Parts: sequence; C-alpha cells; structure tokens
Amino acid sequence: MTIGFLTPEFPHNATGTSGGIGSSILNLAKGLHQIGHTVKIFVYGQNNDEVVVEPEFTIYKIKNPKFKGFTRFLTQRKIQKHINALYKNKELDVLEVPDWTGFMSFFKPQCSMVVKLHGSDAYFCNLDKRPVKFLNKFHEKRNLKNADKVIAVSDFVGRETQKIFDLNFSYSVVGNAVDTQMFQPKSVENGAPIVLYFGTLIRKKGIFEIPHIFNKVVEQIPHAQLWLVGKDSFDIQTKSNSSWQLAKPMFVPQALKQTTYFGALPYQKMQEKIQESSVCIFPSYAEALPVSWLEAMAVQKPVVASNIGWATEIITPNIDGFVAYPNQYEVFAQYVINLLQNKTLVQDIAKNARKKVIQNFDLQVIAKKNAEIYSTLL
Repeated sequence: MTIGFLTPEFPHNATGTSGGIGSSILNLAKGLHQIGHTVKIFVYGQNNDEVVVEPEFTIYKIKNPKFKGFTRFLTQRKIQKHINALYKNKELDVLEVPDWTGFMSFFKPQCSMVVKLHGSDAYFCNLDKRPVKFLNKFHEKRNLKNADKVIAVSDFVGRETQKIFDLNFSYSVVGNAVDTQMFQPKSVENGAPIVLYFGTLIRKKGIFEIPHIFNKVVEQIPHAQLWLVGKDSFDIQTKSNSSWQLAKPMFVPQALKQTTYFGALPYQKMQEKIQESSVCIFPSYAEALPVSWLEAMAVQKPVVASNIGWATEIITPNIDGFVAYPNQYEVFAQYVINLLQNKTLVQDIAKNARKKVIQNFDLQVIAKKNAEIYSTLL
C-alpha cells in the first residue's frame, strides 16, 4: 500500500523545522516503512518544488503559487492535480491530511482521504478559552465533512472536535508513535537533580506555571536545577514577543539562578537533555496527544504532567507517572519533590512508563493500527 501525507511542516533538512504534526508524521512514516508500506510526504509552503528521496519515504516539496487573495486556492489546485496524477498512475492509494486550519477544505482527491485529528485551531482556541477565526473554523469543518475516514490521536480530541463543530462523525482512536529504539534509557550521572521541560515556551503549554512550580521545588531541594528546551514564542494575551522574558520575573531569585534556558535544540541534542534529566514536567493546558510526553517516558524518565482530558490516555496516575492540574503548584511540585527524593519510586514509575510506551505507542504498533484503517478504504 502507498500512503501519502499532506502537511505544512516536516522535520527534515530539506523542509525545515517542525512542530507536533510533522514529528507525528515522521514517526508514523518510519513505522509504516518498517512493516512494508510505501510513504510519500507532500509538504506545501516550501521555497521550491523538489522531490527528495529517502530510504524510508519520499518527500515532495511544494511551492505555493503567489497571487494576492488566491494563494490558498491555487495551492489547493496544484496539490489536487499532483495527487490525482499519482493516484491515476497507481502510485498512491490513500491520502492523510491534518485537521489544522482545514487547508484542503475545497479539495477532494480521487483517492480516499483520511483526516487526522491532531488538534484543530478551533480545538486549541476552545481549550485556551479564546475566540477562533471564523474562516479557520469554517475550513476545518468543511475539511472534516470531506473525509472518508477520521482518525483521532486521542479519544479526548475526537469527542471535543465533535462538540466544537457540532458534527456526529465516527472516528477511530490511534495515538501518536515514538521510536523506542531511538529513545532509549541511558544512565547519566549529574551532580544535582535536574527538572526538565521540553517543548515550545508558550502559555497554553504551561510556561507561566513552571516558575511557580520550580520555586516550590527549590524551597525543599535548594540545589535542584531547571532546564528549559524549546523555541520561545509570542504571547497572545500580552502581545509580548517573548514568553521566556515574561516568565523570568515569576521565578524567585534563587530559582532563576538555577534555571537554564537552552533555546531550541537539534533532535539529537534534545534527546541527550532528556537522558541527563531526573524528572520531566509538562503542566500543559492544551494538547491532543503530546509526543514529548511519550519521548520522556520512552527514555525511562518519570513524568509529572497535566491531568486534563488527554492525559490519562497516556499516563496511569501513580503507576507510570503523576498528574495534576497545571496551576495546582503545591501538588505539582510535591510530586516532583517526591521523585527527586525517592530513587525507588523513580525506578518503578520510569520502568512502567517505558513498558507502556513500548506496548502501546511504539512505531510498529501504531503503524499497524493506522494501516488497518487505511486498508478499509482500498
């Protein structure tokens, strides 16, 4: 079977950096290749048209035609023509597109189309309790109506999407995948306990909760360190260009002194930071099914994370991780403190975490579940 993925982002030297959607597609593409399928990845918004052939997949870079007021329409038509030509030549069987901004709302390929719910703009605006742009919601809803099948990365994002768009579509739940061979446990000795957050520094992911949590950790473990890894971001509420600069004054002086912000790091360097850490924290308000949590668990690190919606589809509380509401600073911090002070607890939680990821979110496990759904459309 030949499966195509349409995306605005993909983590590759030829296509630039990527967020969660691109990382999710990369992992799924690897898994599908491992179980014998062919994968084609169509990345629009590129600086040129180019085909890049890799052992595990082929990337089609697509340059958007520029014409004021018609760029989206012309890009859709360009992609439609390309997809249909491949389908006609029996070089493509199924196309998967993301829900985000409903880019292909007026595009119906000749091949079957799956819409993957990674979390639409309307979904994240709803979780953030802020208004969604009318056109974004319109396109996202129309995109869903065009789908032959819908796959949700969590049951939570599926249920919330149905409510937000007032649609009664059926969906299958298949989580995101993580490469458990790449993300392996590694024993690294550090002089001080390290609390790690990795991901975008943005309000919806709890960047403004982290200082309050770490302040309380330092009260009881004065030599603890906090590492932050990820790109800085514009803050939509204050209109500040730097969420990091907004967060810094929220630390008490001692906690700020023991905090290091590394910025965005290459994938390999980020993996090393996870391996060097003691505990990973994710006090997020808005996710669909975060790959970062799975990566930390795969590296056999204890995770303390948000308890909202999707969380218990990854973490079984007190068995393979801990959860708390992001602004429950005392509770969140106490979980971190307990882990930093109890090596036996860390070992038990961390081993259970990696075991769960291998059983439920490994590349081939997730690839097989997706492939079974794709095959029903042939």
